[in-house]
Amino acid sequence: MFFPASFTQTMTSSTIRRIEQEGHATAIAKSAWAHCNESAKDFRSDFFTKPSLPMLEAIISASLGDGDMGEDKTTKSFQDYVAGLIGHEAAILVMTGSMGNQVALRSALKAPPHGILADYRGHIINWESGGASSLCGALIKGVVPSNGHHLTLEDVKKNAVVTESYYDAPTRVISLENTLAGTIMPLEDIRAISEWARAQDPPIHMHLDGARLWEAVTAGACTLRQIGECFDSIQLCLTKGLGAPIGSVVTGTAAFIKRADWARKHLGGSVRASGVIAAPARVAIDDVFLGVPSRMSLAQDKARRASVLWQELGGKLTMQTETNMVWLDIPGSGLTVEHYNAVARGFAITVGEPIHGRLCFHYQITDQAFVTLCDFFRAVLPPSSATLSNNPV
Repeated sequence: MFFPASFTQTMTSSTIRRIEQEGHATAIAKSAWAHCNESAKDFRSDFFTKPSLPMLEAIISASLGDGDMGEDKTTKSFQDYVAGLIGHEAAILVMTGSMGNQVALRSALKAPPHGILADYRGHIINWESGGASSLCGALIKGVVPSNGHHLTLEDVKKNAVVTESYYDAPTRVISLENTLAGTIMPLEDIRAISEWARAQDPPIHMHLDGARLWEAVTAGACTLRQIGECFDSIQLCLTKGLGAPIGSVVTGTAAFIKRADWARKHLGGSVRASGVIAAPARVAIDDVFLGVPSRMSLAQDKARRASVLWQELGGKLTMQTETNMVWLDIPGSGLTVEHYNAVARGFAITVGEPIHGRLCFHYQITDQAFVTLCDFFRAVLPPSSATLSNNPV
């Protein structure tokens, strides 16, 4: 705050400091960091969370060393911290989840021909602009789970290419995703696939798109270290659900992360003052994922209650609610997307794109927004023969 010389001549230095501090406090209190008004009622995705004031404070306190040269203390501490949580030797900070997956795949794959096996619904197939094909020259085989829910060892054995004739693109990476569309891949199936993959000659690299692994752990399906034991590389998103401003992190062996550092540079992902990214990410993990009570658990509880009410009102789901996502079957519930979205606008809640019919819950969804969502359900699904509830479940 700037004061004219004529004004400050009549004030003591302590008074000036007090006014400056009050001015800064007022400015911060009015800033976008001090509220979550928009994200509180945004059900489109859990990446619509907003960074918090503690994250801003962490940025202010962060070191400003050169991340590209590996000299930033805050970044190195954060990478070591996440690697320790997973039980891997090392980690590397990247800008996005897509970059994290592509860095990991590029680091695992050498020269073509080679293939990647993944669930046909996976993020690396549908949401990353064909990166694995264009950047790695890899043939991606999308597999439809035979049980309709998640890949099993039998699915993998049936579809993996383990021969090496000149007709083949041998499977060099198995890329799993947990959670996938909010559903949990059981730990016993992950372990079975991992054991089989590592028994191959040469061993098949196990990668996990763990953008929302936090949700699976919160739901009690596994621990971070149990998952870490099964994979050679893991990508963890720091924005989805956690609410950090930017970033993902990739974990693996020290040798793998050394190669990943090269791949990140190749993709333009190295930055200078990387501490301003790592510092709020540490707060996101500690406050949102590890905090007590668990903020992610409260969001998952809202998701379960919302799915129960939708069905009580006669609505249909395309899949069961296991974590923080509710998948509404809009046509199956007798609605059109246009009508559904129009009614939602009347309740001042945000739904719709990028994926129609998906409701994504995160820790900034308020109790009032949840009540409003329940009122929207009652309005968009008129009373029928279904058993109705008068209160938010």
